[in-house]
Amino acid sequence: MSLLALAQPSEAKIVYTKTHRVIGTNGIYPLDLNHDGTIDFLILELGSSRFITSGYNGLWVKEAFGNAVDGSRSQQHGQLLAAALRKGALVGPRQSFVSSTGSSGEVMILFGCSVEQGCSSQGQWANVNNRYLGLRFQIKGKTRYGWARLSVQVANQKTTARLTGYAYETIPRKSIRAGQTQGASESSITNSNVTETHISANVVDPVSQATQPASLGHLALGVRAIRLRRKP
Repeated sequence: MSLLALAQPSEAKIVYTKTHRVIGTNGIYPLDLNHDGTIDFLILELGSSRFITSGYNGLWVKEAFGNAVDGSRSQQHGQLLAAALRKGALVGPRQSFVSSTGSSGEVMILFGCSVEQGCSSQGQWANVNNRYLGLRFQIKGKTRYGWARLSVQVANQKTTARLTGYAYETIPRKSIRAGQTQGASESSITNSNVTETHISANVVDPVSQATQPASLGHLALGVRAIRLRRKP
């Protein structure tokens, strides 16, 4: 009987983390989906000011090595754009994911200005409520899928994002629905609802920072310094 019990496959579940984090001017949020101490994604608000006269600013998501974001490439500008998914959208092997070799990552909302062309914007995340990033990430070399829920407000080209929750499916390569916090066949199972306490909105807690990759400290130096640790 003991051997039979050990042979049973472990029950899958969706691990959901409830949180409320504001990512404001020049804010950096390190997203650790499975709470293993390794940053899986960064959400970055860079270069904001009340009025922009040159350069660019906006909101980005940057993945660690081996991870990716549901999105596409802009036909007009060539930028990688992170999709702003609606609740219920499928996140899994059949979806299109993008990852950036550059330091800034995928655009959520981007404002750019130049003397020659004036100002323009791109991205899907301007003034949205409860939209979802579709996320593909690695745990010990195996692919999992998850989501992060954000609301984003833009005023005078100043961006403020609010992260209110995130989740992932524990079975490798199994799809998850945006906003899903419980498996379809697991209505009687209590999911892991973790309330986050260890990260502040715009400044990394000194205690937490000591356990994160050294590259996290480079973020304060600007977007060009961003490098994430390769996943084990």
